[in-house]
Amino acid sequence: MNPYIQYMYSYPHKTAYRPLEDIRLADYASMLAGGGHGLYLHIPFCQSKCGYCNLFSVTGLGREDIDRYLDAVECQCRQYREVLESVEAQFSEVVIGGGTPLFLTEHQLEHMFNLLAEYFRFGDRRELVVETAPNQTTREKLEILRQWGVSRISMGVQSFSDRELTVLKRSHSARRAREALSLIKSYDFPCVNVDLIYGIPGQTPASLLASLREALRFEPEEIFLYPLYVKHGARMEREGIAIESQAAFAQYQTACGFLRGEGYCQDSMRRFVRRNTARVFSECGFGTSLGLGCGGRSYLGKLHFCSPYAITRTACIAQLKKYEAVKDHTKITHGIILSEEEQKRRYVIRHLLIRPGIDTGRYQALFGEDVRADFPLLCQWIEQGYAAVCGDENSYITLTESGMGLSDYLGPQLISPAVLGFMQEWEVLHGQAHDFVPRQSEKL
Repeated sequence: MNPYIQYMYSYPHKTAYRPLEDIRLADYASMLAGGGHGLYLHIPFCQSKCGYCNLFSVTGLGREDIDRYLDAVECQCRQYREVLESVEAQFSEVVIGGGTPLFLTEHQLEHMFNLLAEYFRFGDRRELVVETAPNQTTREKLEILRQWGVSRISMGVQSFSDRELTVLKRSHSARRAREALSLIKSYDFPCVNVDLIYGIPGQTPASLLASLREALRFEPEEIFLYPLYVKHGARMEREGIAIESQAAFAQYQTACGFLRGEGYCQDSMRRFVRRNTARVFSECGFGTSLGLGCGGRSYLGKLHFCSPYAITRTACIAQLKKYEAVKDHTKITHGIILSEEEQKRRYVIRHLLIRPGIDTGRYQALFGEDVRADFPLLCQWIEQGYAAVCGDENSYITLTESGMGLSDYLGPQLISPAVLGFMQEWEVLHGQAHDFVPRQSEKL
């Protein structure tokens, strides 16, 4: 049994999106009324493409290309503001991801933050999250982040072994990662997150533990531990690199035990939070988030939309050119409208895979049904010991420790046949089909 079928970071996946007609942002503006919304800005530029990366990002573009992109983002912001002002939209969280946002020059970073400040309203306790990478982390850029009130920095280190970084096609060295983390910790950012990867060819439990020990020297508030996926379109896939899933799973188990022993609480298969760090849980599935930039995804109730999914440099650049040529960003042309069944699936997937789990009473209130009746698989997993009923009045269904380790095996079984068909159609169209869900006859 392969524990690593698919990372269910959202549902449905972008490959299930299709062209949309006759939909405008104004039609869904009421979803953004008042406060409490999220804002995401995608900066799709990187120094180099990591060997495993299948995200929307491009390399080899210069300052003028980035300036042109930021001009297009400003056009989108300006047009969105006209819609948002009518409902007095206010945002409580801003996430700037990529790509590598700190690939921008200092001047471009200032321009980016000024755009957000000029065109959007924010709550008094706005959270501001920025992703970075070791080579792009400089004192000058961190000073800009500090001045703009960044509350969380997430750095993709992936490993403190130079050999493993070479396998991953990362452009930084272990030494540079240490220097960047030391620099970040010299500032008083409320939350620092470090990303690490396991399942790297040639990696051992001992080398993974060595990287974890290195990371803990910097006392990060959070550690995200990702299994290595080599998906279609990634450089490592083209080189024929295969992952040994059972070895990766053994590394995962070793790492979990180590982190718990070091005072980290496990909130999901990937997220480990240092004990006594504030842990905020919010309802997933119905939150509203507005995406900016090419590749920035929006969630407005049952409407999800984004530019078409792309991985290769040629395809990403083609989408960038289309984005920069758009005259009316308030016209929604690519996405998906979720049926009630798909909204249920999204709610279950988004809650089951992170603690505290599914609030069965809340599900009943939202959908008028018992979640176990809608999803009999949950009962099966409870019987098999992969989930448990817990909480006051047995009100939550939560993954057990063993079930959490199988999140990427269990979660994909909740994908609907319709969405699965769309995803497989995209894969076939782009050159390779995958099994997204384990066969039901396959034993856990």
